[in-house]
Amino acid sequence: MTSTYQMVDTQNMEKNTATQILDVAQEMVRNRGYSAFSYADISKQVGIRKASIHYHFSTKDELVKELVKRYREDMMRACDRISQSSLDLDQQVIQFANLYRNGLESQQICLCAMLAADYAVLPQSVQNEIQTFFQVAEDWLSNLLQQGSDARLWTCHPSADQEAKGLIAMLQGAQLLARSQTNSTDTFEQMVYPLLKAKFSKP
Repeated sequence: MTSTYQMVDTQNMEKNTATQILDVAQEMVRNRGYSAFSYADISKQVGIRKASIHYHFSTKDELVKELVKRYREDMMRACDRISQSSLDLDQQVIQFANLYRNGLESQQICLCAMLAADYAVLPQSVQNEIQTFFQVAEDWLSNLLQQGSDARLWTCHPSADQEAKGLIAMLQGAQLLARSQTNSTDTFEQMVYPLLKAKFSKP
């Protein structure tokens, strides 16, 4: 009879393998995009058979859907840490921008920005996850900007929601432009932070 310990150990091993698959797939998508990776690529890097990948994620679309969901949850945890910190509101805006800057240290673009480039060929389930990602990010940022507006630290035109959309668009675009430069993080900082400080710094 299989012991409880053996069952738990097997479950942990399976969970670890699934996490490895997701980690490798995430790096590939953020560097190459949706269409430029396959289960064969993951198999080589993780060191398992393709059949083992199919055991955890029966299709590539299922894998990418789970990838976006996990990425969104990680992003929201990072945002929650920012909002729960003791930082002033203007510094929280900078910390949000840093979430985009930090990926450039390994020449990686936001997962959902890379997938959005292939949006038309993605299944509806993945499209829905991408839309949810951008919506929750915009909602969190809009709430932060509204707090600053209510405190009269800055003014949002025409609204905090529109400012949030524009700021995320700027950060996504700055990532793409900066990645083409040798010193990508420096380029990102030069493009983004002066604008943020001019707009959102305390008077």
